[in-house]
Amino acid sequence: MHKMIKPKHQTLLVAACLMLLPCAALSQAPPSTSASLAITMQQAVDIARMKNPTLLSSQQNLLSVKAQEIQAGLRANPSLDISGSNVTLGAQANNPYDYNFGVSRLFERGQKRRWRLDSARSTTAQTDAQYHLQEQQTVLAVRQAFTSFVIAKAAKKLADGNLADFKHELDIGHERFKAGDLAKLDYERLDLQLAQFETDESNAVTNAQQASIQLQALLGYDRPRTDFDVIGDVVPPAVSDTMESLEQKAIAARPDLHAAHLGVAIADANTKLAYANGTTDPTLGAEYDRNGPDNSVGFSIDIPLRIFDRNQGNKETAKYTAQASRFTELATRNQVVADVDQAWSGYANAKVLSDRYNGHYLDEAKDVLDISQFSYQHGGLALIDYLDALRESRSVETDALSAYSQTWMAIHQLSFATATEVIP
Repeated sequence: MHKMIKPKHQTLLVAACLMLLPCAALSQAPPSTSASLAITMQQAVDIARMKNPTLLSSQQNLLSVKAQEIQAGLRANPSLDISGSNVTLGAQANNPYDYNFGVSRLFERGQKRRWRLDSARSTTAQTDAQYHLQEQQTVLAVRQAFTSFVIAKAAKKLADGNLADFKHELDIGHERFKAGDLAKLDYERLDLQLAQFETDESNAVTNAQQASIQLQALLGYDRPRTDFDVIGDVVPPAVSDTMESLEQKAIAARPDLHAAHLGVAIADANTKLAYANGTTDPTLGAEYDRNGPDNSVGFSIDIPLRIFDRNQGNKETAKYTAQASRFTELATRNQVVADVDQAWSGYANAKVLSDRYNGHYLDEAKDVLDISQFSYQHGGLALIDYLDALRESRSVETDALSAYSQTWMAIHQLSFATATEVIP
C-alpha cells in the first residue's frame, strides 16, 4: 500500500509528493489556453496581486480617495457681479443708465486649506494601508487555496495507489477463492473493502477539482482551466523565527496597525480644521460704477459676526473623536500581538503533530501493514485482522495529510498575522 513518507526516504518520495516535478517558469500574465499551466505558490500570489478583481477594485477606490486631495486643496472661487438699469436712457436723461461691475472673493482664515489637505492626505495614506490589508487577506486566501490543491493532489495520488494495490490484492484473493484456498465469505469481505478504496479515490478527485477551481477564481480567471496545475511541497518546513521576533515584525509591518495610526493623524487634522472653521472668513469685493457720464469705484468687506455659532459642537466632536482614535490604535496594537501569539500557538502544535507522522507513525503503519499482509497471505493472520490493518493504514495516511495541511495553514496564518514571509 502507498503511504506518505518524509523527504529522506527518497525512493518513496515521488509516490507521496507528486507535486515536486520540474516545470518551466510562469510569466506573470495568464498564459494562452493552449499551454499547460503549472505554477508555484509565489507565482500564484504574484498573479493574484495583478489579476484578482477584488484587489483591482480596491486599487480604483484608492485612486478615487487620492483624488479628494485635489478637492481639499482648492481655494474659494471669486464672484463676478454685473448689473445695469435704465440701459435704454441716455446719459443726459433725468434718470440716466447705470452699469455696475463687481468682483468679490472669500478669504479663508485659520489655515483651513492646510488642515483640509492634511486630513485628505492622511485619509489617502490610511486607505492605502487598508488596501494593503485587503491585499494581505487575498494573499492568505490564495495560499490556503494553493495548499488545499497541493494536499488534494497528494490525497488523489495516495488514493489511486491504494486502489491499484488493493485491486491487485483482490485479484490474488479471487484466484485463491477459485482454487478453494479462500472461503466465499472472506473473499466477499475483501470485495466489500474495495468500495471504501473506490470511495476514497472518488472523493479525492472531487476535492482536487474543487480546490483547483477555487484557486483559479482567486487568481482572476473567468473560467477554470482543466490543465491548471500547481507545484508545491506536501511536508511543511520549519519556521526559523521566534514568536518574539515575529511580534516585532508584525508591529512594524501590519497594515491595519498602520491604518489605525493614520486614523489618529486624520482625527488630529480634523480637530484642527474644526477649530479653524470656527474662525471668521471675510469676503472682500471691489466694484466699478458707470452712471450716465459719471464713473466711480468702490469696495466692500463682508465679515460674518460669529456671536452664536462658532462651530462649538463640531469642535467638541472632533476632540473626542481624536481621543477615541488613540484608543483604537492601542487596541489594534494589542490585537496584532494577540494575533501573532495565537498563530504561533497553532503553528507550534500543528508542527509537532505533523513531525510525529512524518518521523514515526507513517513508518510504523507501513511496517504493520506489510507484516499483516505477509502473514495473511501465508495463513498466519485472520482476514478480520488484515482488514483492520488496512483501515489503520488508510487512517494514518489520511491523518498525516491532514496534519500537513493544518501545519501549512498555520504557517499561512502566521504570515498573515505578521504581514511578512515567515518561510523564505
